[in-house]
Amino acid sequence: MERQISATKAYEESEDIGRNPSENATLGDVIGARFSRRDLLKGALAATAISSTVSPLALAVAEKAQAQGATPKFSFKEVTAGIDERHHVAEGYDADILIRWGDPIFADGTEFDPQAQTAEKQRRQFGYNNDFLGYFPIDGSNHGLLVANHEYTSEELMFPGLGMQDTKEADFKGMTKELVDIEMAAHGGSVIEVQRQNGKWSVVPNSKYARRITADTPMEITGPAAGHDRLKTQADPAGKQVLGMLNNCAGGVTPWGTWVTCEENINGYFWGKLADDHPEARNHKRYGVPGNRYAWGKWHERFDFAKEPNEANRFGWIVEIDPFDPNSTPKKRTAMGRFKHEGAAGITNKDGRYVVYSGDDERFEYIYKFVTRGTVNPNDRQANMDLLAEGTLYVGKYKEDGTGEWLPLVHGQGPLTEANGFRSQADVVIEARRAADLLGATKMDRPEDVEANPKTNKVYAMLTNNDRRKPDQVNAANPRPENKFGHIVEMTPDDLDHAGTKFRWEILVRCGDPSVAAVGATFSSATTKDGWFGMPDNCAVDNMGRLWITTDGNSGVTTGRSDGVWAMETEGELRGTSRHFFRCPTGAEMCGPIFTPDDETMFVAVQHPGEDGQDWPAFGRASTFDDPSTRWPDFKAGMPPRPAIVAITKQGGGQIGV
Repeated sequence: MERQISATKAYEESEDIGRNPSENATLGDVIGARFSRRDLLKGALAATAISSTVSPLALAVAEKAQAQGATPKFSFKEVTAGIDERHHVAEGYDADILIRWGDPIFADGTEFDPQAQTAEKQRRQFGYNNDFLGYFPIDGSNHGLLVANHEYTSEELMFPGLGMQDTKEADFKGMTKELVDIEMAAHGGSVIEVQRQNGKWSVVPNSKYARRITADTPMEITGPAAGHDRLKTQADPAGKQVLGMLNNCAGGVTPWGTWVTCEENINGYFWGKLADDHPEARNHKRYGVPGNRYAWGKWHERFDFAKEPNEANRFGWIVEIDPFDPNSTPKKRTAMGRFKHEGAAGITNKDGRYVVYSGDDERFEYIYKFVTRGTVNPNDRQANMDLLAEGTLYVGKYKEDGTGEWLPLVHGQGPLTEANGFRSQADVVIEARRAADLLGATKMDRPEDVEANPKTNKVYAMLTNNDRRKPDQVNAANPRPENKFGHIVEMTPDDLDHAGTKFRWEILVRCGDPSVAAVGATFSSATTKDGWFGMPDNCAVDNMGRLWITTDGNSGVTTGRSDGVWAMETEGELRGTSRHFFRCPTGAEMCGPIFTPDDETMFVAVQHPGEDGQDWPAFGRASTFDDPSTRWPDFKAGMPPRPAIVAITKQGGGQIGV
């Protein structure tokens, strides 16, 4: 494995190998055909990559707007792009550390001591690698609950003297049951109560809402797969209760005040082998199970394929949690499908149904949406608590003429029949990927976060990259083999009906350095040298309807800059203009942007600071607990880098970015 060279790269290689064997069209194929039909590839335009995947009218308008001094929606002074040990925010803003990995969140929690960590302590402390964040008001914008996903663990940065464990050479020799149990306790999620006083945010001590969810927290399985034979195990013969949630990446917040959190790369937690003739062999291969990235199966039989081949079917779902009730049971919503969910951002449709968009974060996978059967009752929270248990799952098909169609994943319709191995809706949702293959969905370039804008009803899909595209798949409208920088797709539902099956699509921006012609980036010409980015990952729409982008994968060897937050113009003359707002410390990924209702605070999650030290030329070697590329955010000898939540506010008060 390559993780000894680059932790993040090898993680992507093992979790994101591109397992889609279908002959379905890729988005690159569709883009190429679409723009060929518009004759954009003739003459001089054939050599102009910048015009290939974004409307040429938009580019012309943006250039004109720049010349005429059009007024942007964002008026902050950009932070300079670059890489170093610290975080940086735009001039005139404060970026304060709110909570770090290991900080106690209960009255009986102990202070973090990396030399004496235990699983018992970790269960009472903030978890590792914070990703999605959600804010739930208690008293408006100055007092509320903050929820955080804890996606995965990085042993080489967590534990003294350990180094990489999942390389072929290491073979988990340094792992023990106690270390594995700490990892399991560091997964899941956290609920904390936060308050802003005198302009500064802090965690409310001894909060009645405080909660840690781990890989061992009991959860209820709901929807069509609940109780199905394929979810039954020795520990749960009924197939209706599972312990924990794994690899929770992005998520969403519902109008009725629940947290929806997404299980993504669940395959890595299972190890062993499954016989080719096993009934689950085809299913597990499609999801890359087992991934053999963790040693959990050595001490916990449910992660060992030889003992529990059905356990993997109990992960890969969207989980709904009530953050206001620490005694409530989280619910895995199987009606919403099983895949590597990145995001569960929703919007209340004009007919009252709730619509949730989600990407399947792997090369050549698909974009989905889920439409509830029932409607949102704004006057009765309890009436909404099981809305996500019933509804219709759809997968996207992008057509050459710029239109699209949502294809229903419903048992008995089209190819989703017993003849193809689908005996019930349970089989359809358990094998959502294979069902989408048969329906002819469009293969995308790593679809991650998908977010609807309630102000405009447009939907934005972050496509991080796809460096597996081969040179013989390139065409003039899709000129980059090994798409390293990704792009953003904008969708508009027909009649502004998110529950409908028709939509229109366009490329908002194609990412990368626009000064390098071969890259073919399509940012507006008003974008500065600091304003462009690569590898879009998460996004957020603030309460004014403006789009903010966070990234994963920028580094010294990819773009020469750290990951961070960028503000993106989506409307008017400056459409496609990006501005750099926040910069991560070296090795960190930027996650979880979320705003308070008054837009005066942006919370962001800095994940895995210090990873991949060799990708920062100034450090130039593997980064470990004992020799990290940064000691952010504490900068104390002996203290490792710690994932943390940052609260960003404007000096003197006021809305972010205005």
